Parts: sequence; C-alpha cells; structure tokens
Amino acid sequence: MNHQELNPRNFKRISIINWLLSLPFFLLFSWPYLYLSNFAGIERFISFTGCIFFSAPFMITILHGHVTMALGEAHRHHYYDWLNEHTLTYGLFFHPVMMRTRFRLILLVISILLFLAGFIIKI
Repeated sequence: MNHQELNPRNFKRISIINWLLSLPFFLLFSWPYLYLSNFAGIERFISFTGCIFFSAPFMITILHGHVTMALGEAHRHHYYDWLNEHTLTYGLFFHPVMMRTRFRLILLVISILLFLAGFIIKI
C-alpha cells in the first residue's frame, strides 16, 4: 500500500468528509423510526430520543465503512489512533467503543425498547 494514505492530510480529509456525511446519513436513517412512531402515536420526546438511538448505529456503520474503503482494513486503526490524538478537534465525538458491533447493536436495541415503551405508555 502506498504510504500517501497514511499521512495526516489524508486523515483530515477523511475526517471532514465523515463530518459532512454524518448529518445526511443521520436524517436518512432516522425518518423511518420517526414515521412509525408518529403513526403509532408515541410521544414526541420518546420518538425523537428513539430516532437518535435508531439512526446512530447505521450512520456509524456507514462512516466506518468509508474509513475502511479509504484506508483498507489493515490500516484503519491508524486513522482511529489519529482521532484519539486529536480529541478536541477532528476526533471531538469519537470514542473507540463506537466502532464495536456490540455497541451499535445495544443502541439499536435501546431504540426498539424506547419504541415499545412509548407504545405501552400510549395505551
């Protein structure tokens, strides 16, 4: 692999692209939950909280895939190490646990439980 992919300028570019893609992906993955919760008559606060927990794992998965495609599976840990070194700038909302599948599944289960709780409260 060419070492141009592993320099800080490329890491900054990947980080900026991820920041720019995060809001559209968040909106793309949150509207089905919002639509279903409005259809079920769930309260707004529970609905919006569930949207956050529902869309975050899908958004994180897509952004993680973007990093993998840009750097390769063998070198993506260099990017995540770089984000840990720049916690107050590029890595502001990054934590290593976010890339774990277990964490993303927990967020998804929390959103489903919020939906069920809101549905039960409504009844």
